[in-house]
Amino acid sequence: MANVAKKVSWSGRDRDDDEDGRAGETTPLLNGTGPGAAGSARQLTPSSFLRIGQLSNVDLNEDIHELETELPRQRPNEIPHNEKLLSLKYESLDYDNSENQLFLEEERRINHAAFRTVEIKRWVICAMIGILTGLVACFIDIVVENLAGLKYRVVKDNIDKFTAKGGLSFSLLLWATLNASVVMVGSVIVAFIEPVAAGSGIPQIKCYLNGVKIPHVVRLKTLVIKVCGVILSVVGGLAVGKEGPMIHSGSVIAAGISQGRSTSLKRDFKIFEYFRRDTEKRDFVSAGAAAGVSAAFGAPVGGVLFSLEEGASFWNQFLTWRIFFASMISTFTLNSVLSVYHGNAWDLSSPGLINFGRFDSEKMEYTIQEIPIFIFMGVVGGILGALFNALNYWLTMFRIRYIHRPCLQVVEAMLVAAVTATVGFVMIYYSRDCQPIQGSSVAYPLQLFCADGEYNSMATAFFNTPEKSVVNLFHDPPGSYNPMTLGMFTLVYFFLACWTYGLTVSAGVFIPSLLIGAAWGRLFGISLSYLTKGSIWADPGKYALMGAAAQLGGIVRMTLSLTVIMMEATGNVTYGFPIMLVLMTAKIVGDYFVEGLYDMHIQLQSVPFLHWEAPVTSHSLTAREVMSTPVTCLRRIERVGTVVDILSDTSSNHNGFPVVESNPDTTQVAGLRGLILRSQLIVLLKHKVFVERANLNLVQRRLKLKDFRDAYPRFPPIQSIHVSQDERECMIDLSEFMNPSPYTVPQEASLPRVFKLFRALGLRHLVVVDNRNEVVGMVTRKDLARYRLGKEGLEELSLAQT
Repeated sequence: MANVAKKVSWSGRDRDDDEDGRAGETTPLLNGTGPGAAGSARQLTPSSFLRIGQLSNVDLNEDIHELETELPRQRPNEIPHNEKLLSLKYESLDYDNSENQLFLEEERRINHAAFRTVEIKRWVICAMIGILTGLVACFIDIVVENLAGLKYRVVKDNIDKFTAKGGLSFSLLLWATLNASVVMVGSVIVAFIEPVAAGSGIPQIKCYLNGVKIPHVVRLKTLVIKVCGVILSVVGGLAVGKEGPMIHSGSVIAAGISQGRSTSLKRDFKIFEYFRRDTEKRDFVSAGAAAGVSAAFGAPVGGVLFSLEEGASFWNQFLTWRIFFASMISTFTLNSVLSVYHGNAWDLSSPGLINFGRFDSEKMEYTIQEIPIFIFMGVVGGILGALFNALNYWLTMFRIRYIHRPCLQVVEAMLVAAVTATVGFVMIYYSRDCQPIQGSSVAYPLQLFCADGEYNSMATAFFNTPEKSVVNLFHDPPGSYNPMTLGMFTLVYFFLACWTYGLTVSAGVFIPSLLIGAAWGRLFGISLSYLTKGSIWADPGKYALMGAAAQLGGIVRMTLSLTVIMMEATGNVTYGFPIMLVLMTAKIVGDYFVEGLYDMHIQLQSVPFLHWEAPVTSHSLTAREVMSTPVTCLRRIERVGTVVDILSDTSSNHNGFPVVESNPDTTQVAGLRGLILRSQLIVLLKHKVFVERANLNLVQRRLKLKDFRDAYPRFPPIQSIHVSQDERECMIDLSEFMNPSPYTVPQEASLPRVFKLFRALGLRHLVVVDNRNEVVGMVTRKDLARYRLGKEGLEELSLAQT
C-alpha cells in the first residue's frame, strides 16, 4: 500500500481544519483503526463498553505518523498516490430516517392538513430553487458577455492597429497577459479560499447524492467562489464552459433554501425546519442539479433526466414532478430576464445559457443510408473520448503528486491561460483561411492579413467564447471553413481542453467537448461532401451536431439525458434517433477502454462511491467477510462516562452504535435492541439528558426533534462538550432516542444481497447479527466500496487516511 502522508482534496489542497477554524473530527474508522492508532488501537477497559468481534483488515503504516509527528508543518514535494486506495476521510450521510420515539410521536401528531402544508412548502422551495438558479445563470451570462466583449474589443483593436504598421508581438503579449491576469484572480480565490469550488462540481454533487459527505460542497461560500470563478475562467479565454458549474450552483442554492438558514451568515430564518435532515436535503439538491442543467441548456426535461441518470441515487415518483417544476421555473426565469436584457421582453428567445439554434428539418434531413455513418461517428467519438480521459487521468495523477500547493496550482492555471492565448494567436497568424464578412454572424471578425471585406476563419473559433464558436460551427453555411483550419483547430483544442480540465479553477467540460466534436464533425461532413460530390445530405452543420454529441458522449458517457438535452437545445425532435445512436455507440466504445471522466475523477479522489450494482463476481463473499469489527456497542441504559469515553476515543471513532440489552454491572451481551448515532449522543450530552445512578426511577429531561434539527448539519465535536466528574457517574437511557428497528442481515448473507439492501435503502450502517440476534459486525459504505471489478477480476482496495 502506498504511504499517503497528506490529505488530498478535490483540488489537491490539504484541508485539515473546518470552516470555523477548529480542527475537525477525524474520520470514523469502523474497523477500529485511525490516525494515531497505527499498529495497535487504544483499547478502553472492558467495563467501559462492549466490543464484539475481532480486529479486521488494514492498519496505516507507522512511518506516516512518524512523519506527521516530526514534520507537522512541512509539505512534501510529492504526495505518493495509488489508484487502488479507498479514502477513510469521507463520511456518509444519513439517508435513512431514524424512526425513534421522538420521530414517531411527531409524525403521529401531524394531521392531514399539516401534511398538506408540508407538501405545499416543498413546492414553494422548488419554485424558489428554480427562480434563484435562473437568476444566478443570468448574472453569469450577462457578466461574461460584457467582460469577454470588452477584452475581445481591446485585443481586436490592438491587432488591427499593429497589423498595418508591424509589431504584432505586442498584441500577442497583451492577449496572453490579459488572459493570465484574469485566470490568476479566478484561480487564487479557488485555491486559497474554497478548493471544492474547482472544476465543474458534477463529480462532487454526484457523490453527495450517492450518500458521501464531501466537506463544504453545498456551502454559501462555495457558491460565491463558484460563480466568480467560472466568470473569470471563461473571460480568461480557457478552454472551458460556464454550463457545467451551473449544476453545482443549483445544488448549493437548493441545499441552502431548503434549510431556511445559513451557517456561513449565521442567520436562521426559522422556516422549513421540518426539512433539516439528510433525506429531505438530498431530494432538494436533486432538484437544484436539474434546475442547473435546465438553466444551462434550456432543457427542463433533460435536467430531470440528468439528475436521474448522473446524480440522484434514490428516486420516487413524487420527486420527479417537483424536480420538473423546478427545472421549468429555472428556464422560464432565465428566459424572461435575458429577453428583457436583450430588449425583446415579449419574445422569449433565450431559454438557456447556450442555445444551439434551430435546425431546419427541410435543409438538414437525414436518410436511412446515413445511419451507418452516424454509428461510425459514434465509434470515433468513443475512441477520442477514451483518449481524452486517459490523458487527463495521467495528468491528474501528476497534479495530485506534485502540484498540490495552492501557489503552484495558481501558477499552472496562469501558464495554461497564457499558452492558450499564444497558441490561438499563432494559429490565427499563420492561417490563410479568409472568408467574406457579408452574411457572416461573427461577433469580432479579425481581418489580419486577409483582403478588405474578408475575415480570418480561424479567428472565429479561437477569438470568441466557446459557446458562440459551437453555434458558428453548427450553422455557418457550407464553405465557411477550410478543412485544414478545422483539422488544426480540432487537434490543438483537444489537447488544450484536456490540459485545462482539472485546473484549480471553476470550469466545465461540456462546451469544450461539444466544440471539439463540432469541429471534427464539420470536417467529416466536408470530407463526405467531397466524396459524394456535393450530395444534399452531406450538410456540414448536421455532422457538426452529430460529432458534438459523439465527443461529449465519449467523454462523460451520458446517454438518456444527453439525448434529450441535445434535442431540446436544437429544438428539433427529428434528430432524436441519430443522436441516440451516436451516444450509445460512443458510450459502448468508450467504456471498453476507460471509465467516464466524472467516474474517473471520483475514483482518483478515492471516494467510497457505490455504483448501481455490486461487482458481478462477488457472490462468493459473505457479510462475515466484508463487515467491520470490532463493533462498539452501548447498553440501553448506559453510564455517561462510558458514552463520553467512546465518543472521545480516536481509535474507535464510529458514527453508529448498536444498542444492546444488558445488565450494566456485567459484560454479558444480549440481543440487539436498536441503533443510535454519534450526532444523537452528542446532542443528548449537550442538553444533559441523564439522571443520577441512585435515582434511576426519575424521568430524564425531555427533548424534542427540534433540538436535534437546531444542531443539524454541523453537530459540535465531543471535545467542546464539558462533562463533570460527578456527571460521568450518571446514567442515560437511550430507549427514546435510538432507532428500535435498524436494518440487519445474517452473517451468511452474500455481498450482492448486502449491497442491494444497503444501496437501495440509502443506509449508513447495516448491522450483522448471528442466529441469536447478537451483534457480530457492522457493514458501512467503505466496506462495500472496497470491492470492485478490475481488469484481473474482483479486487479489494486498501483503506488509507488519504
